[in-house]
Amino acid sequence: MFGVYLHIPFCASKCDYCAFATWTDRHHLTDAYLDALGTEIERAVANGMPVADTVFVGGGTPTLLPPEQLAAVIALIPKVPDAEVSVECNPDDVTPAMLRAFVDGGVNRVSIGVQSMSAHVLQSLGRTHDRDNVERAVDAVRAVGLPTFNLDLIYGAAGESLSDWEETVEGALSHEPPHVSAYGLTVEAGTPLADQPARHPDDDDQADKYELVDERFAAEGLVNYEVSNWARPGHESTHNFLYWRQQNYRGFGCAAHSHHDGRRWWNVRTPDRYIDLVAAGESVEAASETLDSNVRRVEGQQLVLRTRDGIERSAFDESTLELLDGMLVPHADDAERVVLTRAGRLMANEISMHLRD
Repeated sequence: MFGVYLHIPFCASKCDYCAFATWTDRHHLTDAYLDALGTEIERAVANGMPVADTVFVGGGTPTLLPPEQLAAVIALIPKVPDAEVSVECNPDDVTPAMLRAFVDGGVNRVSIGVQSMSAHVLQSLGRTHDRDNVERAVDAVRAVGLPTFNLDLIYGAAGESLSDWEETVEGALSHEPPHVSAYGLTVEAGTPLADQPARHPDDDDQADKYELVDERFAAEGLVNYEVSNWARPGHESTHNFLYWRQQNYRGFGCAAHSHHDGRRWWNVRTPDRYIDLVAAGESVEAASETLDSNVRRVEGQQLVLRTRDGIERSAFDESTLELLDGMLVPHADDAERVVLTRAGRLMANEISMHLRD
């Protein structure tokens, strides 16, 4: 498997929990940035980049760009005939015309940033859309015949009650989504949220909300296949698995990350610098690291532990497995592997610390 990621750094506003490389004051660079993306892709193809099994366009807010121009850039990427091609979408921006332009460019999956169905929680998160825009976006997805889509949710914002979260979960389920991601709000260093401890999420509150969402999704046929991701059979994200299985991918655009057989590298962070380097024919790589075999093995175990694939029993001491009783159970199809229970998923990071050295 080989994947491609395109980073779009433009946003209409900056959420105060976001640490991604995004800007609200660089929209004048849109045309130059898309030209640079196209040039970087063409150079990689000329240098033998593999054909992509998956493509993911994220950001930032890809739907702020002219859809035909973005679709033209996506079309430059060599892809296998059944490649999964996804674009992140802000509900405020989605229209049938936009999605038809995406489809013409080979897009067959979108991820809609819902976050919450509660107006005051959306305000707390710094989001500008409302649930009516979510409904319009989902209707547009179905109108153009996209085969699958994701709804992206966040829980644990300041002022979000359990009933607020239940409203969001039920609102999401009302759209009968084939895939849902639900992430606990995290505090990232350097963000405005990090400087406001009173607004930081509570672990016990997030645990209650995780149990609620997992129970409701399971009841509606959405199967958990990674700690924070649920899907109906056949709608799992191939691109997600590419990351979780440490496969190779190439990132294009400012701040985009790439991986090849244990070597990871990332591009310069700002769109201005990225555009200038591409125009000058110079490398856009900012820095890199190469993982030794043991670090890569441990990291791979930590990632796969979070998925429904589970991990070999031998990755833990038998005494540890006894200690973690109720957190890990035998895999349904392979007695030599163990998988996290719901309680285990809540403690996935802590459990991964018990892996053998």
